[in-house]
Amino acid sequence: MKTIIYMVRHAESPYTEGNERTRGLTLDGKLNAEKITEILKEEGINVIISSPYVRAILTLEGLAKELELDIQIFEDLRERHFSDYMISHEEFMPAMTKMFEDPDYALPGGESNMICQNRSVAVLKNILEVHKGKKVAMGTHGNVMTLMMNYFDSDYGFDFMNQVKKPDIYKLQFKDLTLEKVTRLWKDQLI
Repeated sequence: MKTIIYMVRHAESPYTEGNERTRGLTLDGKLNAEKITEILKEEGINVIISSPYVRAILTLEGLAKELELDIQIFEDLRERHFSDYMISHEEFMPAMTKMFEDPDYALPGGESNMICQNRSVAVLKNILEVHKGKKVAMGTHGNVMTLMMNYFDSDYGFDFMNQVKKPDIYKLQFKDLTLEKVTRLWKDQLI
């Protein structure tokens, strides 16, 4: 029995320091969220799950309305906490590189890849058990999505994370807890 997880990285969101949980979507983000609905509405999705962050929820809101499904929120699917202090753009990529080289490394007050991966994969494993044989759309974030996929296949690492778009959709086919196939559904020519 196959279980399908549609990992949906949230659409574009305006970045403002201090409102990580409540950021909405840009105009392009809203238009792309509509395209996500168009892509996924005929997939036979049974369940919609999301990170608690508004941008992830808004990205799947149209799909939920179209399919007349509630969005189930899981706190442990939230974006990773990088640091207790604001990191500059110049610091960010070297820190991310180091986090993927050393899964236990974290910036002061932040989560390591290992901690983020453990909490998010625990949710994913539960979803795979509870919704076995179903199709589940999951609103997520680039880093968290990469770490979940990386748990099942180490090919999904730093380079993969850096090429993921906002938004993006990856269809993951599981047999029990084995990831059998990954198909990218988002096409870059959309907005």
